[in-house]
Amino acid sequence: MRRAWLYCLFLALPTLATGVFLLAKEELSATSATLLALCLLIYLLLVASALIEGFVRPLQTLSNVVSSLREGDYSFRARGAGTQDAFAELAAEVNALADLLQRQRVRSLEATALLGRILEVMHAPLFAFDRENLLQLVNSAGTRLLGLSYARCFGRSATELGLADLLEAADQSIHSFGDKPTRWLLRKTTFRQYGAPHTLLLLDDVSVPLQEEEQAAWKRLVRVLGHELSNSLAPIKSIAGSLLARVDQMGGDEAELYDFKRGLSVVESRADSLHRFVQSYRLLAQLPPPHRRTIQLGPLLERVVLLEQRLPVELDAGPAVAMNADPDQLEQMFINLLANAVDASLANGSHPVRAAWQTAETDLLVTIEDHGLGIANIENLFVPFYTTKPAGSGVGLALAQQIARAHGGEITLVNREDGEGARATVRLPLG
Repeated sequence: MRRAWLYCLFLALPTLATGVFLLAKEELSATSATLLALCLLIYLLLVASALIEGFVRPLQTLSNVVSSLREGDYSFRARGAGTQDAFAELAAEVNALADLLQRQRVRSLEATALLGRILEVMHAPLFAFDRENLLQLVNSAGTRLLGLSYARCFGRSATELGLADLLEAADQSIHSFGDKPTRWLLRKTTFRQYGAPHTLLLLDDVSVPLQEEEQAAWKRLVRVLGHELSNSLAPIKSIAGSLLARVDQMGGDEAELYDFKRGLSVVESRADSLHRFVQSYRLLAQLPPPHRRTIQLGPLLERVVLLEQRLPVELDAGPAVAMNADPDQLEQMFINLLANAVDASLANGSHPVRAAWQTAETDLLVTIEDHGLGIANIENLFVPFYTTKPAGSGVGLALAQQIARAHGGEITLVNREDGEGARATVRLPLG
């Protein structure tokens, strides 16, 4: 504004110099000189006001609008954009820029909100670390995996969170986290934020696909071995039985006949045992699809509990639940789980076994708790043929898991936090 007044003074200098010159030559009277000075002052004020209003005010307005844009406030607009002059064109461009930035901000806020919602509903844990390996982003699945709140996770190092090995691991590698049996596929990439490099980790639960692939491989193996072994064991048992029936008709030394008869009995008995053993494995590979019908869960569990007579089984009754399932397969599943719990309790002092059920939203949860020694190797629990029992076959838990998944559910086995033993949880959909 001072510059505008200075320019107006420069414009008035010729007239002022002429008046002073005429006054010095005594060609103007004092009255004329005073009148001339007053007119010159009024002219100067009018020109300066017009100059300020026409040039300075629009520039100040544009400066204020640009300043608000720089500070992130896109609500201000420049006036006079409708007239036909240079300032109007400039004001129109600034207003267009403000509209564009406002739309971009709205889209950015909407995209950020959408990204936040996507991260919250993702079942895959996601973590982002900066160059110092400090956590800068985590979703709800990630906090659940860590067992910490967002406030306690944010800003902590990967070492403190137990994720340092994942930061050093290769992309597309398989990992286990903590004492959970879940196997995670690591997806790892890098990105930049404010010019600084960051590392993004995404964990994908591949436990079920891997177990399904393993079970499919075991089923193929069992079918081939079961077929070949059955074809061989059947004639061995038949021949041994036939020879055993002819021993009594043979003459000779009694001791030799006794040894011969005992040997044939062992061969026949062992062939029969191996045949039953193979058939139990073939059951795992040939489980038919469930034949569903409406059943009541309470009576079904009561029947299963009555079948177990080795230890007392405490059944805590839950709500009345009707579901669409195969009762025969569910009974077999619960029989296997209950027998496994009783075996564990018998190995640690014959404590009672407890079973209960409850509903959680659209799922049914059945829990079976034992007082055994706990689970030593969680990763191999549902691997077919894996067993820690001297006389176990390694089929019971694998078959139970297969039945649960055929019904759209899942079985989890963990060590109890409230004491000795393990807890089996069967989750089945109610729909």
